[in-house]
Amino acid sequence: MRVNARFDAEAEQQVTYLAEVTGMGVSEVLRTSVQHYYDAVRARRSGLKHLGAFIGQGSSGRSDIAGSYKDRLAESWGDKHAPLPARGAVHDSAPPWPAPSKAVSKKGGT
Repeated sequence: MRVNARFDAEAEQQVTYLAEVTGMGVSEVLRTSVQHYYDAVRARRSGLKHLGAFIGQGSSGRSDIAGSYKDRLAESWGDKHAPLPARGAVHDSAPPWPAPSKAVSKKGGT
């Protein structure tokens, strides 16, 4: 397809810059730009369309989810981040590793 388009000064500067920096010709810059834009639009449209098919489709068997989700999240996070049971103070028990041996170093001979 042959395209004839009019660009304002800013768009022309952008295309010129892209051509210079990438080493591509103007036609290749425009083809790549259209491909990039096309991919972005397709991903956005298809992603939302597929996501929309799943929204509201699950059934938890509960009718109060929308009204109680904050309480349920707080309860769940509380269980996950509950404090560990106390094991006593640090100075009350021996460390789980053996104490280092005390080697005597003699300097300067016997």
